Amino acid sequence: MFIWKWLLKISGILALLYIAVCILVYFIQERLLFFPERLPQGYTFHFDGRFREYEIAMKDGTKLNGLLFLADTSKGLIFYLHGNAGSLAGWGEVADTYTRLGYDIFIFDYRGYGKSEGKISSEAQFHEDVQTIYDSICRHYPEDSITILGYSLGTGPAAKLAAGNHPQRLILQAPYYSLTDLGRHAYPFLPSFLLKYRFATYQYIRQIKAPVVIFHGNQDEVIYYGSSAIKLKACLKPADTLITLPGQGHNGITDNPAYQAAIGKLLQ
Repeated sequence: MFIWKWLLKISGILALLYIAVCILVYFIQERLLFFPERLPQGYTFHFDGRFREYEIAMKDGTKLNGLLFLADTSKGLIFYLHGNAGSLAGWGEVADTYTRLGYDIFIFDYRGYGKSEGKISSEAQFHEDVQTIYDSICRHYPEDSITILGYSLGTGPAAKLAAGNHPQRLILQAPYYSLTDLGRHAYPFLPSFLLKYRFATYQYIRQIKAPVVIFHGNQDEVIYYGSSAIKLKACLKPADTLITLPGQGHNGITDNPAYQAAIGKLLQ
């Protein structure tokens, strides 16, 4: 009897600890998902080539900061949604790859990143911000000249944006099937209903009428290639493409020579 009472007591303590961990994860998940680099409002960006800085007001008045990099002769625009860490101070380094190919590129910082105001509080808010900025850009570029490009965290919102609009094409770098799926892989002991940010890429991608091209490294240590890329491939249209980058990890896709060769052909 004593042993059973002891086991029941231990089980009760473990259950309470598990519930406490679940509650904690629910309320701090933004800290686990988003890793912004804050920049002072007076920060000056330094990049090679021509660029302009913009502040765009969201529907609630919050201002998000963005950079438009200009090609010498523009064929169109790359609308770039970056990953979950850093700020424009680092992400702006990718611009040269696209301006050399004759494309302007617009990159903005999410709420709480860089010089952008506010903080991310919901998936709906995130999508609304992306759409608001896209609408602003479409006033200056014909939508059929815009390529939406998402990297890592940005792939889910990029896919949703492409599904609800009419861009020329969608490019995804290291996409996830969904954050729910990624969460099950990384934290199998936590229930999926705790996740406030689901970013169901696989659902959005089925609704996209524009061409879709996925690039994914087969050595990706963050968003596992074997399931994410392969599972998303099953959602693609016959004309869409999955390009595997041998030996490529999660970071540095833009600098990969195989990626640069492929993107050069694609954007020609």
